[in-house]
Amino acid sequence: MSSQHPPGIGTAYFPEPDIAPNGTGHGRRGQQARRIRGLPRRRRPAMIALAVALAGAGVVVSAAVYQRADHQVAVVMVTEPVPAGAAITQADLARTSVAVGSAIRVIPASQIGQVSGEIAAVALRPSTLLAPSDLTSLQPPAPGEELVAAAAKPYVLPASGLTPGDHVLVVATPGQQGQSGSSAGPPSLSAPVAAIVEAVSGVPDQDGFVVVDLLVSAASADSVASQVSTGQFALLVTKRG
Repeated sequence: MSSQHPPGIGTAYFPEPDIAPNGTGHGRRGQQARRIRGLPRRRRPAMIALAVALAGAGVVVSAAVYQRADHQVAVVMVTEPVPAGAAITQADLARTSVAVGSAIRVIPASQIGQVSGEIAAVALRPSTLLAPSDLTSLQPPAPGEELVAAAAKPYVLPASGLTPGDHVLVVATPGQQGQSGSSAGPPSLSAPVAAIVEAVSGVPDQDGFVVVDLLVSAASADSVASQVSTGQFALLVTKRG
């Protein structure tokens, strides 16, 4: 008896495999995976803004460093020594260009004409930059000071001489110009008095005296003047300039 196949009920459908039988991976899921992997990543706006800000900050820092290192400004420079209290002349000054920081006080070269005629508040030295604090409009003596003229023989002064701005002590001596004298009264100065040399006459007068102008405190001015009038005093240099 021959065998018979059962009658067909319907048509069977088989889905397409994810991976092709030959292993080439051309299934639909493989194609979708490749498309997903190929999409570019989205950049975050915050990261872009940060990058722009950092680039701008770098430009600002570079400009600041350049200005500090290379930016030259024209300023006023001292070319000749000027003692404290002396008038500054045009010949004492010059223009120069330097790189200076914001904390350094200088006088612009455009104001060199205004500086001429001002009074030096301190002793000015050549090759230094002139600062506003170096100037004053007041002639000595300053408030609380008095100017005393002391006549002295050149041989009682230092061999190197005295220069305006020198700090000295006025000391009473036992005799006329250091020699034993006939003065019977006690000295006017019981202790040395500090003073600053304001000016020195260049050439001795007809009596052989050199006049030294001394700035002393107002409280000691009378005693110093009385002592130097006797000629029984000496000047001891404690500091130059």
